[in-house]
Amino acid sequence: MTASQFSALFVAALLSNALIKLWLAYRQLQHVAENRAEVPRAFLEQISIGAHHKAADYTSTLVRFSALTVFIDTALLLIFTVGGGIQYLSDFTSTLFSSTLLQGALVIVLVLVLQSLLEMPFDLYRTFNIEARFGFNKMTLKLYVLDAVKGVLLGAVLGLPLLFGVLWLMQSMGDLWWLYVWGVWVTFNLLLLFIFPTYIAPLFNKFEPLQDEAQKSRIEALLARCGFESSGLFVMDGSKRSSHGNAYFTGFGKSKRIVFFDTLLQRLSPSEVDAVLAHELGHFKHRHVIKRIAFTFAISLGFLWALAQLLHADWFYAGLGVTTQSTAIALLLFFMALPVFTFMLQPLAAAYSRKHEFEADAYAAQQTDAQELVNALVKLYQDNAKTLTPDPLYATFYESHPPAPMRIAHLQKLGART
Repeated sequence: MTASQFSALFVAALLSNALIKLWLAYRQLQHVAENRAEVPRAFLEQISIGAHHKAADYTSTLVRFSALTVFIDTALLLIFTVGGGIQYLSDFTSTLFSSTLLQGALVIVLVLVLQSLLEMPFDLYRTFNIEARFGFNKMTLKLYVLDAVKGVLLGAVLGLPLLFGVLWLMQSMGDLWWLYVWGVWVTFNLLLLFIFPTYIAPLFNKFEPLQDEAQKSRIEALLARCGFESSGLFVMDGSKRSSHGNAYFTGFGKSKRIVFFDTLLQRLSPSEVDAVLAHELGHFKHRHVIKRIAFTFAISLGFLWALAQLLHADWFYAGLGVTTQSTAIALLLFFMALPVFTFMLQPLAAAYSRKHEFEADAYAAQQTDAQELVNALVKLYQDNAKTLTPDPLYATFYESHPPAPMRIAHLQKLGART
């Protein structure tokens, strides 16, 4: 392949992806608008017309906002690659350091910093305009800035050693460098799984042991029945940033813990909390987390091998607007270009995730009353202004969870069998 051919392929794929994303956004807007007037029949008794309108308007606002970011993201990627942005940064760093390792690391850091700075106004607008307008944002500007500073410092402490280690391995380990890098990447991610609950998450939120003894006894009985052991039940102060509710497992091995947003516990009844937890336990019982981790590691190995094949390909660099070849530039270009060529695989990943959600729902229906999970989900749909009428094709691409009508119908069918 020649540089001009690869460049044309890259630009064509990037622009095609942008058009598909905008078309999907248009479909979602049309579908939500067409169904805004009436609450779906399955939700008539639980969802008011006012809540349905709010969900439609919130969804439409987010979709329009995402359409804007499609233009911005596409333009930025073109500027950094075929527009010569990365080459300009490479030339700049070469005047600062003689070490190719330091030059390459600085180029990557500069690109990440510039991307973050350019994305920040959009993040601020979403947080303090869109989320605030619909009553979800609880974050202050002071807290936003504090979170950003913590994120930068944490990224530097954890990310910079990893970056230098990866670049050194790429330069020093010969043709099989990708195996060594993969080993470091796997080790790093497993370490994060262990330390995240205890050392990282508390930097941003306060976690307190669940105090409600009656609720605690119910949950512990459910855990024992499901054969799940954790290092504790914790309540997170999610309400200081948002009114959205959630619950999740975090950690790995003995560091596993169950976390409830305080907003979730305030909204759901004890039996509904049990049903939500049973759903999360379904993921554990079916080994979904382990399967996803294994799949991610396998895919990352394949990607690193592919990068190794491109490392010395002149057309790869030149096709993306770079004349200076280095391991760092190759790493940066590869992972910037990769989403362009894998976007059309997104429905497969979403379908895989929805399959897991159906399996976890089925497990919850075995361990608790399926109707309680239905009630909990309906409350969460309402509280989070989740649309009940997504466009099917849009959902195929973007929804990691089954659309609300499909999921509720599945649970009701399961409940009828018990």
